[in-house]
Amino acid sequence: MRQLPWRTAPRAALSSPLTLVVAAVTALLSCFLGAAAVLHASAAGAATVDYQAEQVCPDAAAPMFSQSRIDPAAVEPTLWTMREQARAHGFAEPRLAVYTAEMRGNEFNGDTYRTRIGYTDGGVDNLELVSGSRAPGLWIGDDLSRNQGIGLGTVGRQVGGGALPPVTGTYTALVPPAPRWWCSQQDLAVQQRIVDPPSGAVLFATDRSSFDQVVAATGTIVDRMIVTFPGPPPRTVDDATDALERSEEMIAAVRSDLDGRGLGSLLNAATPGERSVEIAGQAQANVAFSIAPLAAISVLIGCAGVGTVALQWYQRRYAQLRLLAARGSGPLPLGGLALAELGAPVLAGGIAGTLLARLLLPVYGPPGAVSTPALLLATAVAAAILLVSLALLGAVVALRAHREFQLARVSARRRAWRLLGAFPWELVTGALAVVGWIQLRDFGGGSRSLNPLPQVNPVALTYPVFVVLTVGLLAARAGWLLLRLSHRARFWSRPALQLAIRRLASSRAPVVGVLVIGVLAIGTLAAGNGIATAQNAALETKSSIFVGADSRADTESPVGRGERPLPGPLRDSSTIVGELTGTGSVVLVVDPATFARSARLGALPAEEVEPLLRQIDRPPGETVPAVRVGHREGQSAALPGMPDAAPIADLPVFPIIGTQPGYVISRNALTPDQLGAVPRWSVLSQTPLGTLTSALAAAGLAQPNAVDRVTALDALPFYLVEWTFSFVVVLGAVLAAVAILALLAAVEVRRRQNALAGALVLRMGMRPRALLGSHLIELGTLAGLAVATGVACGLTVAGISVPRFDPASWLAPRSELPDLTPFVSAVAGTGVLVVLAAGWIAMRSVRTARTAELLRA
Repeated sequence: MRQLPWRTAPRAALSSPLTLVVAAVTALLSCFLGAAAVLHASAAGAATVDYQAEQVCPDAAAPMFSQSRIDPAAVEPTLWTMREQARAHGFAEPRLAVYTAEMRGNEFNGDTYRTRIGYTDGGVDNLELVSGSRAPGLWIGDDLSRNQGIGLGTVGRQVGGGALPPVTGTYTALVPPAPRWWCSQQDLAVQQRIVDPPSGAVLFATDRSSFDQVVAATGTIVDRMIVTFPGPPPRTVDDATDALERSEEMIAAVRSDLDGRGLGSLLNAATPGERSVEIAGQAQANVAFSIAPLAAISVLIGCAGVGTVALQWYQRRYAQLRLLAARGSGPLPLGGLALAELGAPVLAGGIAGTLLARLLLPVYGPPGAVSTPALLLATAVAAAILLVSLALLGAVVALRAHREFQLARVSARRRAWRLLGAFPWELVTGALAVVGWIQLRDFGGGSRSLNPLPQVNPVALTYPVFVVLTVGLLAARAGWLLLRLSHRARFWSRPALQLAIRRLASSRAPVVGVLVIGVLAIGTLAAGNGIATAQNAALETKSSIFVGADSRADTESPVGRGERPLPGPLRDSSTIVGELTGTGSVVLVVDPATFARSARLGALPAEEVEPLLRQIDRPPGETVPAVRVGHREGQSAALPGMPDAAPIADLPVFPIIGTQPGYVISRNALTPDQLGAVPRWSVLSQTPLGTLTSALAAAGLAQPNAVDRVTALDALPFYLVEWTFSFVVVLGAVLAAVAILALLAAVEVRRRQNALAGALVLRMGMRPRALLGSHLIELGTLAGLAVATGVACGLTVAGISVPRFDPASWLAPRSELPDLTPFVSAVAGTGVLVVLAAGWIAMRSVRTARTAELLRA
């Protein structure tokens, strides 16, 4: 019994494994890009949620309740209501914090102090115990205990009231910035001991009953009650939105319950995470909106690849299709035959692409979790692309069969393809690039505070891609014309070169196709990688210049004048810097011996700065040697209260000064009186901010305006641009895989032709090494042109775009393209490996060929 070809199609497809691989990979890449776009946007939103959770108070993920001057008897009923509503709305058990007002009449050892006494659930677990135990009673700050001689076991009294619980422990007093655990009650838990060291201390009750004893002994009310609901922060935008909605519902329920019992009139409630949810949702929408055009373009390219696979299959199965058509099979059954043969690899490739998009998301996407709705949407998008690919596969074959076997319209089709090839598409892409550039000129410029996200303009984001595509099309047009004229080339004295030119000319269409895809892939990869990498470099450089070190805090003048030394923990890792203005220039007074080792110089090379600092390190004189920064026309050399500056060198930028007009002078070039006239002194340190402020506080030194490099700038705008262009990198990597596959497939398709030609030239006396060199010249020329054009174009367009995509253009220095030598080396090395692999494939067919059988075939 004769079997129908539709039943044997899956087995027949194995006769051309390359077609199966190309079909599967094409579907894989299309579904990968479609699913990756959805997952990428969702991960960007989740990464924003994580970032915001690190910046804001951890208690902001749930409702926060506070009430001032509450009757102690009302605390427990209010807390019970909040506990019940928290359970009903899916929040954790409440954490209670209660504080008394600042009391001036607490007496210890006969002396009266101004103190505040508080209790927080789990509070003592987050204090550093210096001495004592967790026994019921009060913990006092170590400074008050040490300076005033209040030891363990001391029992205080309220003047005119009863006895306080005994002192059972001393803890390391909290100073700003306090640990994040205390953020929701920082104004109550942190004592301002620098302002008034002997007083204003904060004492903590170790348990609730000890605090109740304080309230009873002093006869006071609870000055402040704060209730929070600690729990893990949300991981995705959907989770954060759900938590916000539940918070609002819980607040309404708590208010209704307490109002009904007359307890909620003074209750304040807030959902502090609302702004974070808004920013995260906007960030996710911005990234999705930005990459949508690129994702659509890439999916269309993938669908075009599926159509090309269908045409190739049609040509390979032409004889069989014509026979089936003659026997009465219509276009639809013939399209079904294509699906029967190639449907399985397309389906497998699509499923694999969807799975890879999810599994590889930590590699290519933002560092955020993916929500379940996003996973479902990504699967749906991939399924839709897969269905379109399958439908396109069958439709292309059916339409081609209909035109050729039923309408006999083949020549018109060929003329249409010739017209499409002759159309100057580079003019269209060039016009789109110009439109993108016009939009790019006004891109960026995010606000410093109120609007932390850069503006979104997807047309501006397509500018690099369209520039690269235009250059690729121009290179292809030039290559096509050169190959048309290559028959005039006469290099028979170098047969390897002549044969390489002939092989390129004999396959102009595949060569041009590989060239276009290669230039687009490498150029897109270079542009996306350059812009994304520049965001990290810009954030690092700008924060380093802005802060001047890992951490910075203002300090007191005696330290700046040298009358008081830096605390011991800071001496080997910190430096003192003075700052004054008054003549239009910023004057920075530095210590040359410690500045270079402690400060962060941004993009300035240390080997350039250190010699300049040594040159300005001179004794006082008639002028002050200085390094001039950000020189402007007519910049005055006058220094306020000092001799004129004598510039010895110019620098475009300097820590703290930035690119403003200014001078850097040595403290050793000033007299004691001149040092005393400097109004502001700061400590720049390599240590974390907490270490810096704690060391200064332990030495009794003020530390206002403390800032560190990590939190000085809002990094989210930089991250958003980086995440957006990381998808461009993914697109470039996918196109690079397509280009490599196309090059290897083109060599494999010509296997019989290469084998016959190679065997003949070897019989005619050419050495195998020369033949291999000929193939390497052919493939190396194609790959080298794609790599050189793509890298040059990509890096050029990235260099032009980086300053425009700078989300903090108001802050010096201006963003620049970083050193991409490793990237260029990696691309060049990959190109060499691909050329060697393709050359090996070509030579393998020659070595295994039998000339007689090839001629007979």
